[in-house]
Amino acid sequence: MFDHPLSHAGRRLLNRRDFLAHAGTGLGGIALATLLAEAARAGERETTSNPLAPRPAQFAPKAKRVLMIFCSGAVSHVDTFDYKPELVKRDGQPMPGADKLVTFQGEQGNLVRPLWTFRPRGQSGKMVSDLLPHLAQLADEMCFIHSMTAKSNTHGPAENQMSTGFTLDGFPSVGAWVSYALGTECADLPAFVAVPDPRGVPQVGPNNWGSAFLPAVFQGTAFNADKPIPNLARPPEVSAPAEASTRDFLKLLNERHLERHPGDGELAARIASYELAAKMQLRAAEVADLSKESKATRDLYGVEDADKVRAGFARNCLLARRLLERGVRFVQLFNGAYAMGEGVGNWDGHRTIKAQYDVHGPILDRPCAALLRDLMARGLLGDTLVVWVTEFGRMPTFQKGANGRDHNPKGFTVWLAGAGVKRAFSYGATDEFGYKAAEHVCTIYDLHATILHLLGLEHERLTFYHNGINRRLTDVHGHVIEDVLA
Repeated sequence: MFDHPLSHAGRRLLNRRDFLAHAGTGLGGIALATLLAEAARAGERETTSNPLAPRPAQFAPKAKRVLMIFCSGAVSHVDTFDYKPELVKRDGQPMPGADKLVTFQGEQGNLVRPLWTFRPRGQSGKMVSDLLPHLAQLADEMCFIHSMTAKSNTHGPAENQMSTGFTLDGFPSVGAWVSYALGTECADLPAFVAVPDPRGVPQVGPNNWGSAFLPAVFQGTAFNADKPIPNLARPPEVSAPAEASTRDFLKLLNERHLERHPGDGELAARIASYELAAKMQLRAAEVADLSKESKATRDLYGVEDADKVRAGFARNCLLARRLLERGVRFVQLFNGAYAMGEGVGNWDGHRTIKAQYDVHGPILDRPCAALLRDLMARGLLGDTLVVWVTEFGRMPTFQKGANGRDHNPKGFTVWLAGAGVKRAFSYGATDEFGYKAAEHVCTIYDLHATILHLLGLEHERLTFYHNGINRRLTDVHGHVIEDVLA
């Protein structure tokens, strides 16, 4: 047992020399703790005076803004972007070593070849399936990561991880982290907008665009092109000068209230949120008014498609472009929504994947390709990072007793395009059947680290102190995927 110097049971009482020695050690510990705390705070961004004010990146960024296209329900990589000749060759045979394999919904049957033909695309000859013919034409613009892995084979936790870095609830989304770090240069629209699918929200809903323990001002604002926008016009009995004077007076009252509470970040965030809401009343209707677009642009996206869902997603894609060109920092565009009934509203193809994907493919394909082409034509793709993701992949086998593929987080495909990434490039690989990542294995932490890097942010230095821990998007993991950088 250790004898404390002040204990009478010890060998001696504390004398003057021991007191000074221990005091010096204690002061050193206090000083060290203070320095560590200051170092931790240095990783956080100053947001108290004006939470949404634009803030400089940590180093020169390649991208000014991000478009994340999230296909909810887990798109099958072996039927879209990850061509496996051996899977074609061994169609109908058992997968070697998988005779006792049990995945999310049960036992696996035999290997099943891609249900759509793969063809070489563009000058690069990249093999992409006929399920997505319009996107296939843009293969030369894409940077594929074929060795992505996820931590969960369940939709909810996996959605959480792709959007927040954690499988559990209660963590900020990647868009919230970006808004917290960089603020916005757009004075009358949110820094971060989520655009849910016209069929509804993804499985974990607002978790995908929430701010969790970050100040609420950094959460995503969710709306889409088909959500009715209320009449925000000024009442006829109120003159324009009277309305402007009222707004100015309210702003003055808020500023004086904030002066009486200096350093109150929550109050500053609340005031900023209300001010942004007021500005959005004047701008939201304009940005969602797609009638101002030319007929050629509207036809490119297919906003008048006879299929209501395809037309609705097309309008959302056009809305995304309008948000990006107006300075919104992060746009999260969802394709697919959670619905009771397997595969009804998203890419969850367990039972009848061919019939389901024949519906979902055209909803995604033409509008998404149009969005990329439109960004290119307007010169926006050069400083916009486009990230196409899904929460995990699907098995190269069919489930026993079914005509669909089960969940597979062991290896799947995501792709990037635009600012700072290589064109017509493929990185990593799954095994010969597409079952698991086998070459340059990547994690979602690595993907998030790479997104932040392209925005000029070092993922290990972007932190927020919460419950005794310096939290970050990548937790204690993640490396920038250097090989995909241009």
